[in-house]
Amino acid sequence: MVPTLVLCLAGFAAGALNAVAGGGTFLTFPVLVWIGVPPVMANATATLTALPGYMGSAWGFRRDIRAEGALSLGALLGLTAAGGLAGAFLLTVTSDEAFAAIVPWLLFAATLLFAFAPRLVSLMAADGFGPATSAAIVVGVAVYGGYFNGGLGILLLAALSLMGFTNLHAMNGLKNLLSVLLSTASALTLALAGLVAWDNALLLAASATVGGFVGAHYARRRSDTAWLRAGIVVIGLALTAAFLLA
Repeated sequence: MVPTLVLCLAGFAAGALNAVAGGGTFLTFPVLVWIGVPPVMANATATLTALPGYMGSAWGFRRDIRAEGALSLGALLGLTAAGGLAGAFLLTVTSDEAFAAIVPWLLFAATLLFAFAPRLVSLMAADGFGPATSAAIVVGVAVYGGYFNGGLGILLLAALSLMGFTNLHAMNGLKNLLSVLLSTASALTLALAGLVAWDNALLLAASATVGGFVGAHYARRRSDTAWLRAGIVVIGLALTAAFLLA
């Protein structure tokens, strides 16, 4: 009863956080590990349960989605799918012991990215790279996202900025569409490998969907999320320390 309640609360909170400021993985992944799901399976399950939120956000921005820079929309989608598959494959050949050793550093890196995201994107604003460099950036971020979902949205925004995107609505729309694509590719690969805890995934997905609707309603009424971002950073650092000491 208690694990079920905790899962539902974590899913609801993660959905709301993703709608307002991002960072839902900082809740779902640790909770799955806490209730006894092996680290690799917990990561795969958290990736799958992030999909409903990504889909809803992509649909909300559907009219703004377009490509800028050196790569076409088709190229961006294809490279993202390939990178997501590659990242998922890497996860399938990673042992729980090895992944458990990597997790604190992934959480720490994702927390830093989350903390400095606004400044990072502004500093990385550029005129755009050529097709080869842009393709390498997209594939690199997609591989990371297929392997570990934490901080994915931040990395995608930074990557799009580096490639010369300037329209924020287009960036957000494409970020969500690419997140859907690579997370779907990753989740399918991981599911076929038997790495998804389906009972937990269904609970998280359902509660995250409800949380996403509530969070989106809140986000439309309040634009200042600095305090919430600060709280997520504190949670991320605390979780990093907890996993290091575990």
